[in-house]
Amino acid sequence: MAVTLLLLLGPSLLLWRWSRPRAEGLEQLMGASSLLQSFAANPDRAVPALWLERLGPELAIPLWRSQGKVWWQFWASHGEAAPYLALPAGRFGAKKFVLPPQALRVGDLIVYAENPIARQQLLSSLRPLQRRSSGLAQRCHQRLQTSQTVYWQADALGTILGPVAPLLERYQIGCLSLALEPGALRWQGEAMAPPTGQPTNGSSRRGADQPKALVDAGVTVEALASQPPLAAELLLELEGSSLDQLLQGLLARQMIRDPLASRYGLEGAGLALAKQAPFRLRLRPQTEGPFQASLELQIIVAGARSTWINTLDRVRSSLLEQGLTPIEGEAIEALTVSPQADNGFKPGLRRQPDLLTKPAGHASQSAQPAGKPANAAAAQQKPSLGAPHLPKALAKTTLWRRSDGTQVGGWRWLSAAGGQPQLLLFLGPPPLAPLPMAVEPDLRPAADQLWLRVRPAALDSLGLLPPEMPPLVRQGSQLWLNSEQLAVDPSRREAVSRLSGRLQLKR
Repeated sequence: MAVTLLLLLGPSLLLWRWSRPRAEGLEQLMGASSLLQSFAANPDRAVPALWLERLGPELAIPLWRSQGKVWWQFWASHGEAAPYLALPAGRFGAKKFVLPPQALRVGDLIVYAENPIARQQLLSSLRPLQRRSSGLAQRCHQRLQTSQTVYWQADALGTILGPVAPLLERYQIGCLSLALEPGALRWQGEAMAPPTGQPTNGSSRRGADQPKALVDAGVTVEALASQPPLAAELLLELEGSSLDQLLQGLLARQMIRDPLASRYGLEGAGLALAKQAPFRLRLRPQTEGPFQASLELQIIVAGARSTWINTLDRVRSSLLEQGLTPIEGEAIEALTVSPQADNGFKPGLRRQPDLLTKPAGHASQSAQPAGKPANAAAAQQKPSLGAPHLPKALAKTTLWRRSDGTQVGGWRWLSAAGGQPQLLLFLGPPPLAPLPMAVEPDLRPAADQLWLRVRPAALDSLGLLPPEMPPLVRQGSQLWLNSEQLAVDPSRREAVSRLSGRLQLKR
């Protein structure tokens, strides 16, 4: 009996004796915040409006001029309240002073709320028994203490991104260190989905630790910024090593998952196959017609092509039931044009992400009939993976339109010589025939990756950005972003994504 008690109580006593200490100050604010920003001291600049509003000019001006450390502003998770101001208590000197009714002390910080009600709301959301953070939250805590950083949780991301938020399930908690440079803003950091069964309050478990070397390695911001800007005929281009990176958040919601399964047959083997497919997503502006922009999703067909055909047959039946009319074959064959004008993104900063890139110089190659090369050397030459080769069996487009004649979308089969068949799905009018994405079958990326290029100002001019998006982002002429997911704890299937990016500001 005594041995049994020791076996049961021993681990508990050890956990109690060497448990992590309780969180204080900034860590407690992280747990009570939906969005938190740190700013480096800069007495040479004008006093921020938030300082004047929370402290009053008599206290704000001398404190601002004598500052030498980081300060913070944050929004609590209880709703869309005005921001709080947090300052190190040491700035107020060793002499004790009476806090105004809208302020409270949190560890080594003094927090100023908009009014006493907001103060009480924050006080009720603080968790006095919260333990020191670990893993991602610990690294974000370090960033917030040493550099200009933004830290967010799921509710903040949902507010800022609106209906786009479900696509970003893996970035619900995270932080980015920011740096200004002439005409641009760059960032580097990491993010993750909330651990299963855990609150989104920054208190991730000890098992989520990750070596710091993994966080700082990878694609550099400088290398990312060397990539070409997005062409004027595109608003957005997103390339990924697997479609699951987009579907994960959407399919987690029953109201989206069930209709896709029952109405369009996106389930079972078809869904599993789709999740593995590398993809390219593009948004194009439309100067005419009922649509402001058209959407293109191009995927490399892996596995049995018959599975994809069966899925499209289910989609066809559903669209027919909805009263849409298909147009196929020779009636729209003329829509296929030369792909030479296609602006290809080559994100191959390293060997692994080259999955979707296209070799240059394909336009100068002349097509030869199969089995009839121009000479013996040409017969032995390996065909370019990017060379256009669109047999009629694959090049046909299926276009759907409403009873009023409006073209609402469709699909088109593509093929790259020597490569796998590819499927182009589109919403809106049919796009000009894009060049098939090149793929080397034996090349597999080392980790899940996303490459994004956006023209934010162009999107904003069409009203296609969420209104809560920060003004600085809305004004950007070009945005580059790379995301690489790294497994943290395979036993719990948690993962952290390493993020790097750059925003080019309009001049």
